Amino acid sequence: MAPDTARDAGPDLTLLTEALLDAARTAGADAADAIAVQGESLSVGVRDGALEQAERSEVVDIGLRVLIGQRQACVSSSDIRPDTIAAMAERAVAMAREAPEDPWCGLAEPEEIALEWDAEGLDLIDHVHLPGPEDLRAAALTAEAAARAVPGVSRMDSAGASWGASRFHLAASNGFSGGYGRTHHGIEAVAIQGEGLAMERDYAYDSRTHFTDMEDPETIGRRAGERAVARGGARKPPTGAFPVVFDERVAQTLIGHLVQAANGASVARGSSWLRDAMDTPVLPEAFDLIEDPHRPRVAGSRPFDAEGILARRRAIVAGGALRSWTLDLATARQLGLATTGNASRGTSAPPSPGLSNLALTQGTASRDELIAAMGTGLIVTSLIGASINPTTGDYSRGAGGFWVEKGEIVHPVNECTIAGNLREMLGSIVAANDARTHLSRVVPSLLLEGIVIAGD
Repeated sequence: MAPDTARDAGPDLTLLTEALLDAARTAGADAADAIAVQGESLSVGVRDGALEQAERSEVVDIGLRVLIGQRQACVSSSDIRPDTIAAMAERAVAMAREAPEDPWCGLAEPEEIALEWDAEGLDLIDHVHLPGPEDLRAAALTAEAAARAVPGVSRMDSAGASWGASRFHLAASNGFSGGYGRTHHGIEAVAIQGEGLAMERDYAYDSRTHFTDMEDPETIGRRAGERAVARGGARKPPTGAFPVVFDERVAQTLIGHLVQAANGASVARGSSWLRDAMDTPVLPEAFDLIEDPHRPRVAGSRPFDAEGILARRRAIVAGGALRSWTLDLATARQLGLATTGNASRGTSAPPSPGLSNLALTQGTASRDELIAAMGTGLIVTSLIGASINPTTGDYSRGAGGFWVEKGEIVHPVNECTIAGNLREMLGSIVAANDARTHLSRVVPSLLLEGIVIAGD
């Protein structure tokens, strides 16, 4: 894709948030915070060598949260005219006066807010490659052609390419004001093997903040085709308790269940299977789970959170033991702790705890060595549906992948269910060394013992 000229920067988000705060004060709010988000995106999809869809969007959204004592209300709009902003503030104040009291809500104290940060150092904006529709169409067609060229691919489900850019600004009556932006480039392909009820599909994709870091479309398409062909002839595995390797593509979902259980909102509600687990083992001793919001060129990076608190690196798990909840201001106050700088929010709701980038300790063995060590069992490459009990950690999901005997793949697998308890499952993991380090969640393939498989 050739470099393009810079596009219109859009409205001044700093002025928009200031206008929202001024309107809130005029309407009678005791305190307020305001966010403004400007986004632009372009996506193209192709099928059978022809353009199937092309979409472009440009949007500006604004949100206002007002506080009257310990009562709060949020309003949002995509209309940024001054009279709309004034009406939003009046409506929000009226709503807050009628809202129930929340003893935990409130803005950060002035001494808590971030004063300095380095958004430029995160390098989240690609200023050079601004693709047009023809650039994206060419990339999608290349990916599709590469997938279809793989022997055994019967058809394509889809192929596409996308680009997006967004800017965010937060301001609050406690004195905080700051913003940052990010860009996105993406290519995907979904290929199909077989016909009728015997059809199997698989996919490949790449997504980066900078175009120069992207894999080429041909590689992405070829990988999608090869993965689909490898799924041909899938059948159900035997039923029983077997070791299971969660492929790198799906292993992060397991860690996702752990971090969701360590979310302060779940803990405060008493609905987490980790609610009594602080400073106790939740992973084997060799494992750390680190959140680092400052990784350059990574989609989940951020200089500060949605309450103006400086984002910082922290260990959620260290030496296998749980060391930190994920907290915003409200959940921290409820639990008698300090915020971890993890507030996340959209324009229409108050903050809640959310994560940025995660990295799990990688092992020394390759994925193939992990499979060989497994002996007889299942490699999971896809998951569907979910039945997860957030209070007990009981786990059950539909799965597909490959059956392994004597350390060798013998046939593909579909239509099976895997089940266990997350506390027990995560306590026995063995990690490979194959995590993709450019992802926001860096989690390698994981071997687990004694997972119940329901197949034949």
